[in-house]
Amino acid sequence: MSRVRKLMVAALAAVSVAALAEILGSEASAADYAPAQPCVPPPQCYGQSAPSMANPIPYCVNPPGPLCAMAVAPPPPPPMVPVVQEFASGWYLRGDIGFSSQRVDKLHNVLYGQPGITVEPVGMTFDAAPTFGLGIGFQFNRNLRVDFTGEYRGRANFKGSDKTTFPDGGGTGVLSDNYTGSKSEYVFMANAYFDFGTFWGITPFVGFGAGFAQVTIDGFRDDGLGYFSNGTPFVSVAYGEKASQWNFAYAVHAGLSYQVANCLWIEFAYRYMHLGDGITGDLVAFDGTNTVNNPMHFKGLTSHDFKVGFRWAFESGIPQFSGFMPVATPSFALPPAPPPQQAVYVPPVYTPPQPVYQAPAPVYQAPPPSYQQPLMRRG
Repeated sequence: MSRVRKLMVAALAAVSVAALAEILGSEASAADYAPAQPCVPPPQCYGQSAPSMANPIPYCVNPPGPLCAMAVAPPPPPPMVPVVQEFASGWYLRGDIGFSSQRVDKLHNVLYGQPGITVEPVGMTFDAAPTFGLGIGFQFNRNLRVDFTGEYRGRANFKGSDKTTFPDGGGTGVLSDNYTGSKSEYVFMANAYFDFGTFWGITPFVGFGAGFAQVTIDGFRDDGLGYFSNGTPFVSVAYGEKASQWNFAYAVHAGLSYQVANCLWIEFAYRYMHLGDGITGDLVAFDGTNTVNNPMHFKGLTSHDFKVGFRWAFESGIPQFSGFMPVATPSFALPPAPPPQQAVYVPPVYTPPQPVYQAPAPVYQAPPPSYQQPLMRRG
């Protein structure tokens, strides 16, 4: 008997330890999953039921329920979707208008190389002239494009002068030459551009071009006034016929473009262009004399151009993947707890119970048996 009692005590101790561990574990779990906010007090009862025969004790019409703020888990990261942007690709047409500011490095004539002759340039300038260009190009991607252009560079008036000294009868003569004329070009060039990217709708770019230029000098005239070594003045006038020369030309571009429509861009660009050399016809004196073939050479023609251009693409755009972008998702939050309200006492309304008619159940009663014995005659 004592052995059975010991076994029962040991079993009871084991069950107690297990129950204690369960209680501690549940408390720890409850602490881990405790709500972030305390429970909101239940709402007050604003109305009670009227007593009746069936429910003589009034009860709350809207019974209170526990309203607790549940812990809100951190929202998952927003989904990422691929971003597809369009860029104009394929063939495009372009047109440019602008003006040029041109320079010449120096003038040269075969007479300058004779012994004893020195020439000192005084000043040489060109007037500004318009430029008109057309071209066709191809856009490879968002950064690289090329085009082929043909351009007419309008007539730019030239003015220049220099001071020449020459040997004369054992002395030195002095001559001041004043030059006038005009210059124009046809330029055909292949250009490549690199677009750096679009910032606030504006795309900066740089480019390089190479091709050929036909330089034409027209209406050249040399008016000279000088003195011989003995002080005698003289006048010299010479003319050069119209002449053209083809040269290798190259250009460097820089500018900004802005997309004004789905297929249309406008450009504001600067261009430095090297046009090579120009040449006049043979210089002939005003009296028609000419002892040597001596055309005037324009050495080192360059130009600083400012242009406004338009590019029109044949295609509206081709989709291109440009990365991922998070998608904004609506955020959800618990509604704020309702403000506490004062309980309103509603007096109970007594409703008399309605009479309930119950028909008595029929009771069947068997009639008492009547036993009559037949009369018997006696006797």
